[in-house]
Formats: sequence, structure tokens, C-alpha cells
Amino acid sequence: MIKVNVVLDHTPWKKKIKSPEIYLKKKLNKLSKVYPFKNKSKEFSILLTNNKMMKDLNKKFRKKNNPTDVLSFPFKKNKRYLGDIAVSYEIVNKRSKRKNFKLEFDKMWIHGYLHLVGYDHKKIKDYKKMYNFEKLILNYLHKKN
Repeated sequence: MIKVNVVLDHTPWKKKIKSPEIYLKKKLNKLSKVYPFKNKSKEFSILLTNNKMMKDLNKKFRKKNNPTDVLSFPFKKNKRYLGDIAVSYEIVNKRSKRKNFKLEFDKMWIHGYLHLVGYDHKKIKDYKKMYNFEKLILNYLHKKN
């Protein structure tokens, strides 16, 4: 089972997802049946934060002076701990005006998770592969059972 550590740095998240820890645990439990989640004894952390923190992190680690939706920090030195993900509340909330907040949030953390397990989108073919995989995972997560 994959374990997630949730760090809530921005309280408005609780207005949209009452208990982010339980929400993510349920999603990961559902995903535990499919690759790249299947049969994994892994762990990662997710920071639920705001644009200011995302801008600071983006500037520090990517030399880009603007907020971004999601950042991933893979941790290569440990087989069990995958790394950290940070997600911006404001960007998820803005995008969810057109859609569902939880769906937008799931897009972000899944994107970040795929980076933690080695996917990237530097080349067009890698972008297409990652994008299609994200869609597949999201469809699986949000299908009606």
C-alpha cells in the first residue's frame, strides 16, 4: 500500500476537501490495484499550499519567479520514500470553476506522483505518454462503481 503524508499549509483547502488525508487514502486504496500503484510499499508527502509558497519553491528550485500548479521533488536515495509533491490551492480552485475541484486536485497530485516514479514530459513523445497515462488513471479514479 502506498502511504501519503499530508501537510496542510493553507486552510482554505479544508473548505473544498474536509479531510485531505482520508480523501487521498481512499484514492490510493482504489489505485492500489493498478500500475504504477500496484503492490507498492511506498510513501510520499504532499504539501497543500498557496500561490505564494509555490512561487517561493518554484523560484528556489527551478529559478522561475512565478507560482505553478504542482511541483514534484523525487527522492532517489531511498527505495521506499518516493519524494514530495506541492500543490497550489488557488490554481486548482481557479481551474475548478469550469470543472470539479476534486477532479482538478486529482489531476495535480497524480501528475506529481508520476514525476516521483520517473515520468517526465521534456520531449513530445514523453509528454503524450504521460498525459495519456494521467487520463487513464483519472478515468479509473472517477468512474462510477
